[in-house]
Amino acid sequence: MNDKFDYKYLLDIDSPADLRKLPVSALPKVCDEVREFLVDTITSIGGHFGAGLGVVELTTALHYVYNTPKDKIVIDTGHQGYPHKILTGRRDSLKTIRQKGGISGFLKRTESEYDAFGAGHASTSISAALGLATARDMNGEDYKVIAVIGDGALTGGLAFEALNNAGFLKKDITVVLNDNNMSIAPNVSAMSNYFNELFASNTLQRMRENIWDLSNKLDNEVGDRLRKIAHRLEDGVKAIITPGVMFEALGFNYIGPVNGNNVHKLVKILSSIKDFKGPVLLHVVSQKGYGYKPAVSDKQFLHAIGKIDKVTGKSLAKKPDIAPPPNYQDVFGETVLDFCKKSKNICAITAGMPDGTGLNIVQKEMPERVYDVGIAEGHAVTFAAGLACEGIVPIVAIYSTFMQRAIDHLIHDVALQKLHVVFALDRAGLVGADGPTHHGVLDLSYLRPIQGMILMAPKDELELRDMMYSAVYEYKGPIAIRFPRGASLGLPKRDYQSLPLGKGEILRQGSEVAIIAIGKMVNESLAAAEKLTANDIEATVVNARFVKPLDTDLLDQIALTHDYIITVEENQKQAGFGSAVLEYFAEKGYKNNFKILGLPDKIIDHGTQEELLAELGLDASGIANSVKNFVANQVNIY
Repeated sequence: MNDKFDYKYLLDIDSPADLRKLPVSALPKVCDEVREFLVDTITSIGGHFGAGLGVVELTTALHYVYNTPKDKIVIDTGHQGYPHKILTGRRDSLKTIRQKGGISGFLKRTESEYDAFGAGHASTSISAALGLATARDMNGEDYKVIAVIGDGALTGGLAFEALNNAGFLKKDITVVLNDNNMSIAPNVSAMSNYFNELFASNTLQRMRENIWDLSNKLDNEVGDRLRKIAHRLEDGVKAIITPGVMFEALGFNYIGPVNGNNVHKLVKILSSIKDFKGPVLLHVVSQKGYGYKPAVSDKQFLHAIGKIDKVTGKSLAKKPDIAPPPNYQDVFGETVLDFCKKSKNICAITAGMPDGTGLNIVQKEMPERVYDVGIAEGHAVTFAAGLACEGIVPIVAIYSTFMQRAIDHLIHDVALQKLHVVFALDRAGLVGADGPTHHGVLDLSYLRPIQGMILMAPKDELELRDMMYSAVYEYKGPIAIRFPRGASLGLPKRDYQSLPLGKGEILRQGSEVAIIAIGKMVNESLAAAEKLTANDIEATVVNARFVKPLDTDLLDQIALTHDYIITVEENQKQAGFGSAVLEYFAEKGYKNNFKILGLPDKIIDHGTQEELLAELGLDASGIANSVKNFVANQVNIY
């Protein structure tokens, strides 16, 4: 914390109740202090940044106007939740955010009573808030429900499904659309501000009610005409100066756009609409990175950062003497660019994550070959299926955790039609600080049962390139390649090599113990095998490469020559790679001592990748210890 900064209010705000004791005139200073605290803390430790800077005024106004935690605020995604954490008793814990044992970088119900709904994936807030509002009415309770959703999350189909249902149910619910990219909004002007206040005013609400009361007392035909004229007049004004017609058509009372970085304006508007009946949509225009010059001037508004210089916004990470190896996502992006240059029938698809998936590399040189569909994973998959029907080979790059949102589309639209679509699942395995909402630990389990699916994982970046080459040019049907977050091994480039479908390789020959590993765990297993030599255990290490189809010839060879067999994967043990091998062994009647190493049946919290692998026994030392204990006990263990 910056000791030189004059904190007049924030250090005494331990809950929103403390905030509400202050006069409204103090709120601009409170916002300055929240922003200063956020900048001071996150620049020194890293974390999600730009989105939180932009919603300081909105968050402060919401907690000032509404009686939280009785009134429930559902914040979409969680990137914008840091100011919320500061004002809800987690100010001093912010320095631990995203660190092992510290607070979560997202919203988490078990962390605070003010986190009404957990969030890490986008577009869920309106559905969840509608559920809370419906439960409130079913239970005969009385409280307000507010959903805060960013305009990026509004690209997700789930958000529109929820808007449609909310408009139909007519529940008392307020949706705050935080528009920080001006993507659907006109510039905020004095004229629109005037009408915002007019539309939200009690005077206009009473006028509406009076017109309806009067029209009901008149002749039916005359009354209907009066109501229609009044309604058209209001809609006409809104249509001229606001983008609210769509929301009105869905059954919402639309208010906006409102300046989202003016806390007095927000308090006034929120106080006016607080007791409106039925669904209300408040359109707030804010600036991502607001109040911090380095963020405002950055291309991505410093969305997520490591440690940076507070004054300049420049990274404080020391530049290594030798260039670090490229991240897997960049190896992937360069490979896709190479394919696009060579072949006219190849394109790439991302669901709102071009930079995160490495497809920004392709966008820069060949933007016409990259389709960013927004945060709409299901649409991305079915869109790819349509492309594949006409001979295009689409490469769909989606994080493993986000691919979970599109499984029906993969099964129904791709697999059942046996279409050639290549899925690149980045961030597979434990991702680190983003925690359980972003760990990619289920993809082997949810993809393996899909009929006709080819499923593989590379041990290094060269194998990733080879798998991509084979998937695009040689294999057919639905194909998924999962690869981890972070740096590759730094191996020198070579020409692409074709990989025989469903064939693994023995990397180290041992005797009675065999470790069969997949993906990132191959190199950990090789290191474990070296450690085991000190215990006179010479282990065979197999790079399986494929989860489906399995290399059954190689598995037969291993089963017939080794007494102890251990599979290793960075995925849930249930229904994963080890389960596939065990199913095959059971079918063949093999009686080897067999053990599956993988992730346990529990939610894995956040921490660095190294910390989590060590804790779960999936680093080299952990694998070696498991093998030693397995051989010593001489029992068949799952």
